Amino acid sequence: MNLRLYPTSLAGTVPAVPAKSMAHRLLICGALADAPTRILCGGTSADIEATVNCLQALGADIQRTPDGFLVSPGVGQPEHTLYCGESGSTLRFLLPVAAALGHQSLFHLEGRLGQRPLSPLREELSAHGVSISVSGKNQLLLTGQLHPGCYTLPGNVSSQFMSGLLLALPLLNGMSQLSVTGTMESAPYVRMTLAALETFGVPVCQEKNCFTIYPSPYCSPGVVSVEGDWSNAAFWYGANALGSRIAVTGLNHDSIQGDRAILSCLSLLGKGLPVDVSQIPDLFPILAVVATGAENETSFVGVARLRLKESDRILSVTNLIRSLGGTIKENDEALTVYPTKLQGGVIHSCNDHRIAMAAAVAATCCRESVTILDAEATAKSYPGFWSDYTALGGKIEEV
Repeated sequence: MNLRLYPTSLAGTVPAVPAKSMAHRLLICGALADAPTRILCGGTSADIEATVNCLQALGADIQRTPDGFLVSPGVGQPEHTLYCGESGSTLRFLLPVAAALGHQSLFHLEGRLGQRPLSPLREELSAHGVSISVSGKNQLLLTGQLHPGCYTLPGNVSSQFMSGLLLALPLLNGMSQLSVTGTMESAPYVRMTLAALETFGVPVCQEKNCFTIYPSPYCSPGVVSVEGDWSNAAFWYGANALGSRIAVTGLNHDSIQGDRAILSCLSLLGKGLPVDVSQIPDLFPILAVVATGAENETSFVGVARLRLKESDRILSVTNLIRSLGGTIKENDEALTVYPTKLQGGVIHSCNDHRIAMAAAVAATCCRESVTILDAEATAKSYPGFWSDYTALGGKIEEV
C-alpha cells in the first residue's frame, strides 16, 4: 500500500494504543501461570498476534475477549511450530522459554527478522543444553532442555536477550544467575520484564547488573492491564512539536516505559546538547524528524544499535530526512540533524513501522506532498494509525 499525504496540521484527541512491549510480557507470563489470567488490552497488532499464536502453539489457550485476552495455561505436544512473523520480541523471548520447557520447536521468521542478531543469546543457550540449528530458509530448530547455571550477556546488543532469559530461568529446577557486562542499554525494557515477573509472583534478586533467579511458579494475579503505549504516542507528541494540537488519552505519566522520555527529549532538540538514544532507540525516527524544525542542529549519540532494528535505522532515517530535503550528517559516534524546511518527496518505509509513522508526521509540515511506499508497515505496532491520522485531519490518498 502506497499513500500520498498532503501538508496539514493535525488536531483532536486520540486514545493511546496498548503497549505491545508490555503485552508480550504479560501474555507470556499468563501462559506460564498456575491459573487463567484476564489481560485487559484495548487493541492488538501484528507483533502481539505473533506472540499469541506462538503461545497457543506451545499449548496455552488464549481467547479474545471484548476487552483483551483470557489466557489459560497449558502444555501442548512436545514438538511445536512457532510463527514469529517479524516480531523480534516474540522470537527472543520464546526461544529461551521453549528451551526451558524442553520443547522441540521450529521457529519461522519473516522479513528482516532472520537478519537481526541472535548472538550471543544463541551461544548462551547452546552452552546450557540446547541446540539451535538452521532448518530451511528463515527457520530455526530448537532442541534440548535448558539447564540452570551461570549466564552472561553483554549489555549493548539487545535487552530482549536478557528479558527472554529472565522469563525462562524461573522455570528451571535450580538457581541461575544472569550477569550483564558493560553498560545495559534499553534498561527500561528490562525493568518492564522484572515488573511483569513481580506481577506474577516471580522474585528476581538484582544486584547492579547481576540477576539471581530461583525456581519459582508463575502465580496468576487474576486480572492485569496493559497500559497505553508511549512509543507510539511519541509520534503524536512529535507532531505537536511541529505545530499540531493532539491530545493523547490513556497514558500513564508515571509509567516505567522508557519512551515516556519523549516529553523531555523534545525539549532538548536544537538546544546544543547531545540527545542520547541508547536507552530509547525507538524514539530516534520521530526525534530526528522533529529536529529538522528546531532552531539549531541536534546531535544524537548512542546510535550504534539503531542498525539492528526493523530496518537499519541509521540508514533509513538518513534517507528519510534527505529525501524530504533535509540535512543529516553521520560520523563514527553521532548523527546530526540540521534545521531545514522540509520540501516533500517519496519515502520508502523499509518495512519499518516507525519509519512510516515518522514520515507521516513529517508530511504535516512539508511544502509539498509526501508519498510513503509500503505504508502498511504501521500494522506491526499500530494497525489503526492511518485511520487515526485521518480522523485528526490528515489528508491521505492511496496511489
